[in-house]
Amino acid sequence: MFTAIAPRYDFLNHLLSLNVDRSWRRAAVRRLAWERTPDGTYLDLCAGTLDLAATLAREPAFGGRVVGADFVVPMLARGKGKAARARPVAADALTLPFADSRFDGAMCAFGVRNLADLDAGLREAHRVLRPGARFVVLEFTTPRFAPLRAVYMFYFRRLLPAIGRAVSKHRDAYTYLPESVLEFPDPDAFARRLSGAGFGAVGYELLTGGICALHHGTR
Repeated sequence: MFTAIAPRYDFLNHLLSLNVDRSWRRAAVRRLAWERTPDGTYLDLCAGTLDLAATLAREPAFGGRVVGADFVVPMLARGKGKAARARPVAADALTLPFADSRFDGAMCAFGVRNLADLDAGLREAHRVLRPGARFVVLEFTTPRFAPLRAVYMFYFRRLLPAIGRAVSKHRDAYTYLPESVLEFPDPDAFARRLSGAGFGAVGYELLTGGICALHHGTR
């Protein structure tokens, strides 16, 4: 599915979010606290087309590198060249080909809900981080304010799949998106899963009225 939508993936991300996804990625990079180790090595997990990796790599004071790991190679190919300090690596998030304590920080944008085993993926992220390193996760959620939730759900269930199908030419991908979001743990439940994987100082903040949650925890 992700191979099929790779050619239009970036365009649809920006279109369907009204370009707000860019600000979400900038918020995730700020929460990563990469300034503590600006020459370090960072992981973008489930990296897709490397938009999040490139957001960090383009920071003027950043002097390290970002490894973008994903097992959908056509997605990585679309992102290659977005930023000189961002490097794609074909890898499965459940069995990462990296040594223990390899990274100074890790991020994941809208990818953890696609993992076949969420808890195993979180444990892998914990394993490859150095002690004290931060893990930041962007994931969709549903607004808690009832009127906004009603409008959002209409858009999410009706308009978004129709637009996604028309632009991507894929019948199922943008039906899968809202279904996967609605099945994913709510922010409090996901915070507990992060704690269960070994992360400390776990917390989250809701962005854009609760459409997106920015989670964070420390190895």
